[in-house]
Amino acid sequence: MDTKEILLELRARRGFSQEQLAEKVHVTRQAVSRWETGETVPNTETLKLLSKLFDVSINTLLGSPRQLICQCCGMPLEDANISREPDDAFNEAYCKWCYTDGKFVYTSLEELLDFLEGHMSNEAWPPEQVRAYFAAQLPKLDHWKQR
Repeated sequence: MDTKEILLELRARRGFSQEQLAEKVHVTRQAVSRWETGETVPNTETLKLLSKLFDVSINTLLGSPRQLICQCCGMPLEDANISREPDDAFNEAYCKWCYTDGKFVYTSLEELLDFLEGHMSNEAWPPEQVRAYFAAQLPKLDHWKQR
């Protein structure tokens, strides 16, 4: 789906007229109309307001142009598991299990590896294999590159 279709669907689902939506995000009705016809897309600040209003990520508003993954654990991100900042805004870099209430849950890579080893291993994927796999993959993610 394109941004224009997504915005139209979200607006209709909430029962907002173009005028009502425009008022809520501080633009003109004509701006909303241009978004819904695909002439333009909302600017960054307006996307943030729309994200908060409709409780979806900016990535979703833009038609999910990229597959987001948690930059701490590597989990694929969807709106239901994306972390949030203390002001309730989406943080599209992390899942809600690695980053919550403005803080990181795991203080070290070893701590995360211990968790993953305990929760991801099974008969087909023994603990040593789980640990080796994640020990090789996680350092490539932004969160661990910065450490």
